[in-house]
Amino acid sequence: MSAASRTPVTAALAVRSFRRYLLGQLTSNIGTWMQRAAQDLLVLHITGHSGSAVGIVTALQFLPQTLFGLTGGVLADRYPKRRLLLLTQTAMAMQSLLLGLLTLTGAVNLLSVYALAFALGTATAVDSPARNAYICELVARESVATAVSLNSAQFNVARAVGPALAGLTVAALGTGPVFLMNAASYLAVLYGLITIRTEDPAGQDRPRPGRARLPEAFRHIASTPQLLLPISLIAFVGTFGLNFQVTIALMAITAFHTGAAAFGYLSAAYALGSLIGALYGAARGKPPTARRLISTTIVFGALEAAQGLMPGYDTFLVLLIPTGFAAVTVTTTANALTQLHAGPGLRGRVMSVYFLVLLGGTPVGAPLVGLLSDTLGARSTLILGGAVSASSALALSASIPGRTRRPSRLVEAPAPSSAPGSRAPGPVQPVRRRRP
Repeated sequence: MSAASRTPVTAALAVRSFRRYLLGQLTSNIGTWMQRAAQDLLVLHITGHSGSAVGIVTALQFLPQTLFGLTGGVLADRYPKRRLLLLTQTAMAMQSLLLGLLTLTGAVNLLSVYALAFALGTATAVDSPARNAYICELVARESVATAVSLNSAQFNVARAVGPALAGLTVAALGTGPVFLMNAASYLAVLYGLITIRTEDPAGQDRPRPGRARLPEAFRHIASTPQLLLPISLIAFVGTFGLNFQVTIALMAITAFHTGAAAFGYLSAAYALGSLIGALYGAARGKPPTARRLISTTIVFGALEAAQGLMPGYDTFLVLLIPTGFAAVTVTTTANALTQLHAGPGLRGRVMSVYFLVLLGGTPVGAPLVGLLSDTLGARSTLILGGAVSASSALALSASIPGRTRRPSRLVEAPAPSSAPGSRAPGPVQPVRRRRP
């Protein structure tokens, strides 16, 4: 296939290193989602169906993102990302292996599940900035947006497939084998990372040991409107708008008075919309823009608020599909904008800030959602979340993007020449012209 006839998707997938990386992530994420479902079932079995225990184990798994996420960004900029990913993915595999062995031997208890959940969350907090920033080192700059969308698509495929496979496996074999299957799934990631070969002839993207500092990243974000907009916006959307694991369950049980099966259908509808949105974003292949981020966030906020007004279960389920589509469009656009405008030497730290505001707000947003639901009803949580998301997009569009319309004194330095067979260079470094 000639370069001219390639679609954005085929152009990204034509890069062997990215293809291996993507397939490894898909395999591992299916195992991860299997473990999440089996872990909840194991906790319910150990505690005699304690919902609070499930909430604690979930919080312990996400808490390290708030505590150590920024440190993960520093490490991603200080050390080679591939080497760091080999260490973190191995640590995750060992966690799953240990949990599986404890479960199969009958030695597992609630405290050990708590400790291993926290250990997995810690490894994930270090892994996430490097794993996402590494995409820019695998594909050319013009393919970054497509690669981010494809990465989001594989995540949503895993989210839809993993829990279903976990249910079948637990019913047939129990929870222990699920954890061992997840441990084995990391072999696909490790194989891909070991066999990936990237070259950097100019050495511009090589980490500089001892020089990675967090204040540099914050100054970079504050002085770059193209970074400040997506990170600020995703902070509001992540904290107040993207709580569907909680709000869908609340609507299913308290508003529509249905059971677990009906909740499963609602979750599947949201996952389907997210998958369609990710695939559409990858096929579209257009560079992300601030205008698209603002408009899709407003649409997402309107759809989420409309969810709270749906009179019945059926209409609520149908509307979840476009809501999931809009939600994943917002997150992939914000992710791509952040990666494209972050300096190569700062990308790991910038991405750690991005994931901190995206996921770190969950411990704050989820309790607020529960409190509001207890006080005003489940529908009010969706209406408020949608209103905050849409209004924050409007407010930020009136403030931050205005600075980007000023004439810029930045020009791009010429891309360094690459040796034959080397990968395409990453984003070029801006060079500031001096005033005469």
